[in-house]
Amino acid sequence: MIRFVPILILISVTFLSCKKDDDASDDGTTTPPEDGFFSQYESRNFSMGFTSWPYGPDAADVSDTYSFLASNGDIYTEHVDNSIPWEAWINDQDLPTEFANEIAFKKSNKISGIDFLLSVSVLNIDRSDLANDFDGQTPEYTSFNDPDIVEAYYKHIDYLVTELDPTYLVISIEANELLINSPEKWEGYQLMIADVTNQISTKYPSLMISESMTLHNLYSPDIADVDAYLDEVIPHMNNLDFVTISFYPFFKQQHTIVEYQAAFDFLHSNVSKPIAFVETAHLAEDLSVTGLDLFITGNETEQNEYLQTLLINAQEQNYEFIIWWAHRDFDELWETFPDEVKDLGKLWRDTGLLDEDGESREAYDSWLEAFEK
Repeated sequence: MIRFVPILILISVTFLSCKKDDDASDDGTTTPPEDGFFSQYESRNFSMGFTSWPYGPDAADVSDTYSFLASNGDIYTEHVDNSIPWEAWINDQDLPTEFANEIAFKKSNKISGIDFLLSVSVLNIDRSDLANDFDGQTPEYTSFNDPDIVEAYYKHIDYLVTELDPTYLVISIEANELLINSPEKWEGYQLMIADVTNQISTKYPSLMISESMTLHNLYSPDIADVDAYLDEVIPHMNNLDFVTISFYPFFKQQHTIVEYQAAFDFLHSNVSKPIAFVETAHLAEDLSVTGLDLFITGNETEQNEYLQTLLINAQEQNYEFIIWWAHRDFDELWETFPDEVKDLGKLWRDTGLLDEDGESREAYDSWLEAFEK
């Protein structure tokens, strides 16, 4: 997912190999069992949670979000996916106040008693280059594995892990998108991220580390030579501690259980490591973005079918955990976005398990059914 920073100072913002549903019809729809779609399982064997993305801009909205996460999950995620203080790390300068305050806020609001995933991006929002510094500039480099870049990113990750003490670390977000958008930078990226990962693993030997990949651009990549692309990405994924997935099926006009399951089956047949969905969601309303000439249908039932399919796969394929992107539609927050990013922000606005008024959708009932196991 691409994230960005609206007017919030203290918050970081930017497809059943296991069990086919006997009630599934030819069009991919299904009727859950009368006693519940998850009733066949005595207990749940994976963790469930949300990101800390809030639904509104006010302090009370943020506080309510953290309270919801604590009550409705046994893991949660903080994203650091906007800018990196490259100059400060390279030249041993003081960290930008904006960055220091953001991390201090996350640290002070850390939820106790549940697992914590920290997701950090070395890439910009387009996943085409290094992330910008806080002045909007990209550091000068000849390759991603320039010594200054490697050392600076190591310092960045080391600082974040020391301050926030995560259970799991995504050290690079949606890394396969770089191979699609800037393939000439992929080799340098691989060398750089391997170096930083090795250093972090040595210092924090119990920390599970991964790089997230977009399933919508693995199963159905927008690239000419798909085989060559997969020959690069799949081995890279299978060298990680565990495989972490970002998946928004509506990006590829996937609307049925059959389509979701085909993507899951592709994933299961190509990876040999434990799987975690570190960010995912599906539309509960139609999406219309005039400025992007985009219209995608969505409704509560379709969202619920996607979530149920995901949960069953998580159970039967022994996923580590799943993270739903936003627990509640963020219409109020979206209203504060600058005009130039409102079209982009609208893509994920109506994917919450609660609607913009905080009323539960069908998918929230499914979430609770699995979570309470």
